[in-house]
Amino acid sequence: MTKLWQKGSNSLSSEVEKFTVGNDYIVDRNLLKYDAAASIAHAEMLHKIGVLSSGELAKLKAALKEIIIAAEKGKFEIRQEDEDCHTAIENYLVAKTGEAGKKIHTARSRNDQVAAALRLYMLDRLGETAAAATGLKNEISAAAKRNKNIPLPGYTHMQKAMPSSVELWANGFAAAIEDDLKLIAAVKEILNQNPLGSGAGYGLPIKADRELTAKLLGFERVQETTYVQISRGKFELLVLQALQQLMLDINKLATDLMLFSTSEFGFVSLPQDFLTGSSIMPQKNNYDVFELARGRYGVLVGCVAAVTAITANLPGGYNRDLQLTKEPLMKGIDTTLETVRMLAAAMKNLRFNEKRCRAAMTPGLYATQKAYELVKKGVPFREAYKIIGEKSSSKKF
Repeated sequence: MTKLWQKGSNSLSSEVEKFTVGNDYIVDRNLLKYDAAASIAHAEMLHKIGVLSSGELAKLKAALKEIIIAAEKGKFEIRQEDEDCHTAIENYLVAKTGEAGKKIHTARSRNDQVAAALRLYMLDRLGETAAAATGLKNEISAAAKRNKNIPLPGYTHMQKAMPSSVELWANGFAAAIEDDLKLIAAVKEILNQNPLGSGAGYGLPIKADRELTAKLLGFERVQETTYVQISRGKFELLVLQALQQLMLDINKLATDLMLFSTSEFGFVSLPQDFLTGSSIMPQKNNYDVFELARGRYGVLVGCVAAVTAITANLPGGYNRDLQLTKEPLMKGIDTTLETVRMLAAAMKNLRFNEKRCRAAMTPGLYATQKAYELVKKGVPFREAYKIIGEKSSSKKF
């Protein structure tokens, strides 16, 4: 099996191969269609600068489209001896198109090749996540409208504090997710740079048309040559940090809903097909979707921590450590997307028990309101505060 870095007869120890390849040949299945798409743009550029003939370009594009179709069906294999999707694709192209396949790596390194595939992957998945988060925000807003007349206690320090409502509670989370969407959009804007043509990080001894590949791949601009490898790990971390903010809000939302669903509160319920049960207690209905949504924030924090640690203290240019950022990146994205979609479905099916919510509106919630009624009559706030506080303490309020 030919590797991209082999010079001829040199071989690699099987133990070293296993260690250096790691899980790349598995996780790179997620990059196949993106690497193939970037290779189509690269082939178009090679044709423009005279490296590929029209016939060779046609053969390569046809073969690369075959790879994309096979990848989408899960039928394009990457073996451990391939190392990664880039080698598997090039070997396929050589077998399929002959000399044209041997020319495809002209004017690029595996460094800018993987950067391009990862960049396209991250932009695509961020788009999916933004769409899912918008769906969650819309379901939260819809719940606010459906239940706008239902009062709800507001809590501070886990104790009843002031009157609130389902509408107020829900609109706060909708606003939080709106800000998360702005963060995701900002990260997408930063990522929207074309890394192709930077080679191993220091340019190429052949003139490549980076503007053309940027246009073909939908990038807004060309990335500074030496910044391409400096941004490896940094961009992955930006993605995960933006998703961490979204998952932090989901964590808080899920925690509220776990409390509201307990028999002690009884404010909310989900249909039976959203609930699990106990293996020993027949009466139990468990709101596991909220618990797992809450816990998955910790999983994402772990992904952020992994990429942060891997990318720390690296010098400029490419370092093999960066290979290890792909797995936590993909895990973090998948975790977030699955969680957001599940919470959107839960919010759509969530029902508030108006009777229990109204029963929870006990007199103490209105203490601040009573104090301000005295303020409106000319009583200084600090005196009004003490008067109502004493009545509340003596149960006279």
